[in-house]
Amino acid sequence: MTWKISKSFDFCYGHRVWSQELNAEFSMDSCLKCRHLHGHQGKVIIYLESNKLNNGMVTDFKHLNWFKHFLDDVLDHKFIIDINDPLFQTLLPHYNKEELLKFPQGYMLVDLTKIKDEPQHIKEMYEGYVLVDFVPTSENLSAWFLKIAAEKMSKLGIKVSSVEFEETPKSKSHVYA
Repeated sequence: MTWKISKSFDFCYGHRVWSQELNAEFSMDSCLKCRHLHGHQGKVIIYLESNKLNNGMVTDFKHLNWFKHFLDDVLDHKFIIDINDPLFQTLLPHYNKEELLKFPQGYMLVDLTKIKDEPQHIKEMYEGYVLVDFVPTSENLSAWFLKIAAEKMSKLGIKVSSVEFEETPKSKSHVYA
């Protein structure tokens, strides 16, 4: 037997899909809306599986509380931007690469302690950005969440079988391990 469980998490975020291209025959127009700065109410669903139960469970659902904290502390109400985005320098003009904090989960933040002579509104602007090294599409975000969850849950011997990411209630991606 194989058991699967899942837990879902909601968060608000903004992004820009600078690499978007459309085929007008299928999209019915050529408007590249995802190239605009915009936001979503996202939902991440993490699926865990096991061939055996421990105390009658795949694992306790509370063992995913760390992921909720990650979303709340790092991504909620933030703008996720690809450092390769052609607008990157325009959107974050005051930073330099020495002012980046790199995290093992694959994201970067501007180190606000090194931005001393900027006004408060500039510091608040930088506080609102999460920098990644990929185009933050639904597919790439779901793969990123799968990698983060799989690495963390492996410490408990739990397999993350897939991650589903709903960018909107009607648009989602699903990536399998």
